[in-house]
Amino acid sequence: MIGNSIYNLIQKLYDIPRSLTGEGVRKTLNIIKNDFLPELRVHEVPSGSKVGDWIIPDEWNVSSAYIEDLQGKKIIDFEENNLHLVGYSEPIDKIISLEELNKNLFSLIEKPDAIPYVTTYYKKSWGFCLSHNQRLKLKDEKYHVFIDSSLKKGNLTYADLIIKGKVKEEIFFSTYICHPAMANNELSGPALSVELAKWITKRNNRFTYRFSFTPETIGSIAYIHKNEKDLSKVYAAFNLTCVGDNKSFSFLPSRTGETITDKIARHCIKNQKNKYKEYSFIKDRGSDERQYCSPGVDLPMVSIMKSKYQEYPEYHTSLDDLNFISKDGLEDSFNIHSQCIEILEENFIYKSKVKGEPFLSKRGKNYQIVGGEKNLESLDAKKILDLMICCDGVRDIVDIADSIDSYALDLIPFFNYLKDEGLIEIVE
Repeated sequence: MIGNSIYNLIQKLYDIPRSLTGEGVRKTLNIIKNDFLPELRVHEVPSGSKVGDWIIPDEWNVSSAYIEDLQGKKIIDFEENNLHLVGYSEPIDKIISLEELNKNLFSLIEKPDAIPYVTTYYKKSWGFCLSHNQRLKLKDEKYHVFIDSSLKKGNLTYADLIIKGKVKEEIFFSTYICHPAMANNELSGPALSVELAKWITKRNNRFTYRFSFTPETIGSIAYIHKNEKDLSKVYAAFNLTCVGDNKSFSFLPSRTGETITDKIARHCIKNQKNKYKEYSFIKDRGSDERQYCSPGVDLPMVSIMKSKYQEYPEYHTSLDDLNFISKDGLEDSFNIHSQCIEILEENFIYKSKVKGEPFLSKRGKNYQIVGGEKNLESLDAKKILDLMICCDGVRDIVDIADSIDSYALDLIPFFNYLKDEGLIEIVE
């Protein structure tokens, strides 16, 4: 079961402390490369580098971080959950009062059992995150605050993978690897990317496939900066995030909402058994599609998610854990993205090579309708004739499928039959 494989990888990566930069990102990418995708290319961009309108920050790493009482009892420990430490916290070793400590604590009153995810990249500070119930138990006494971290010149690390096809035009899958322990928001995207890449590698592909694993926002900006020329070859693109829970699909279109990826994705989603919710790019964007769909870049990128980021209560908290995602939900996401790929690979424009209806019976099939009664063969005949009348040299397979209320994936064998019989041809 594909869902098992994706879930197992998420489990393997879950406890690794990740941030925008640092050893956690490298460890994550090394596991993906060494255990799953040996052709993965790992790149580093030095601190201080200008990428777009941004500057790569110093690299951040953490050895240890905790809050303890003066008897040495640990109240909060980074080792127990790496969400406890605010991302990019400076080092500190200090005895402070509860009043001072509270200025650097973050919790959610509305979600008293959840540890929030908080980070800061460019402002020097420190802090800890805890559940509000934990916070209420703190006594009015002094505490020892200890953070063994480093902020110094280093690198932003990212990776990509190119799977060559018959043509140079590319299908691009982007995902991010910069969040600590969150299953759906962080790890479902990279784990699905790995499984899709493994599957694509085994196929005979028309398109070339590109996969990127970058820190969110500045990582995708850096990727654009380093690969702008190559990205001009992108024909369709998907941002992989929040693909792991058991709820219905969510769809975020590209900036224009009218690209080939939009058309394929909408067609696939509407042909699934459950309803889906479509969001607005302008109102609801929030992941790396912001960069890849920006003016001047203009990639045809969409996101097919389960529960959309920012829209589910567990988002950016410790409640987004291994129990929130499911093997079935992950497999659903694999299936819909693989179906998009299969359709993209076969989505040609055809035109008829005969005038009028073809004589199907002479082609070795018993295509007959007698007295208005239809057998299995005659149903095939009706489908074939429906397709033939739509092969006008203008509409592609998805357009035709939509016009006859069918799923393009189900029609591909019929188109292949018609092509093999010399009844239709591809419009180049």
